[in-house]
Amino acid sequence: MSGWRGRSCGIGDEAAPGLAQQLAIHAELGLGAIELRTVDGLGLHQLSPAALAAAAAQVADSGLAVAAVDTPIGSWSTTVATDLGQELAILADSARAAHALGTSWLRVMSYPNDGRPEPEWAAESLRRMARLAAEAERLGVLLLHENCHGWAGQGPEQTLRLLDHVSSPALRLVFDLGNGLAYGYEAVEYLAKVLPWVSHVHVKDGHRTAEGAVFTVPGQGQADVAGCVRLLESSGYRGRYSLEPHVTHIPHLAATAGAEELAAGYRACTRAFRTIWETIESE
Repeated sequence: MSGWRGRSCGIGDEAAPGLAQQLAIHAELGLGAIELRTVDGLGLHQLSPAALAAAAAQVADSGLAVAAVDTPIGSWSTTVATDLGQELAILADSARAAHALGTSWLRVMSYPNDGRPEPEWAAESLRRMARLAAEAERLGVLLLHENCHGWAGQGPEQTLRLLDHVSSPALRLVFDLGNGLAYGYEAVEYLAKVLPWVSHVHVKDGHRTAEGAVFTVPGQGQADVAGCVRLLESSGYRGRYSLEPHVTHIPHLAATAGAEELAAGYRACTRAFRTIWETIESE
């Protein structure tokens, strides 16, 4: 993949709720692919066979590739006590959706704690992730663990321990450049330690405040987006950069703007990141 179209992507519902508008905005911005999380508020695993077939047809007509399907597995909507059978069922439904859409990549996390001591949290998270990865191998999908909610998203040491423990070709990483703003680490330092396992990248930027992370246009915050991109490119990363700006849509806070503001914020963030990426590509 080369050039902006070949290297760019974005999470659809950050731009619009409905799939038609998600696809239209991504095409307008010159993005070559879309990452799908929800369509009209439903996760991809929740779509009926007919709705999934219709979505796949819309995507095919758009000319965009689907880079990944974002699942709720192990995310902020779960805890380490969430029924694992339920999670495995979501994995199976997500795999079905991914295959229908022409991808095999599924975004996952590694389970927020429910109050248990850290060693017990770690052990249960590792157990679950090993079980999920084994099932992912059987289903022919790749799990991309994000440095976000969950035990292994706390820092590079936990992430590396997860990868070592699971030791599966069905587990790789999606690295979010802006998540350290909420979780208290510097993105470049974390990224440098996990680079060989990064297959996909999420792009956001923002500022640390007393109330938590406040997100902004890429390049205007404290996440050192440009520094992360330079590190990735110089290290041989040739995957996609997927816009997840969180400026007008933050799912875990149930915060979203109206359609016009949502689209405008997404356009501004995408264009700002394109300038950063193209500047670095030309250096």
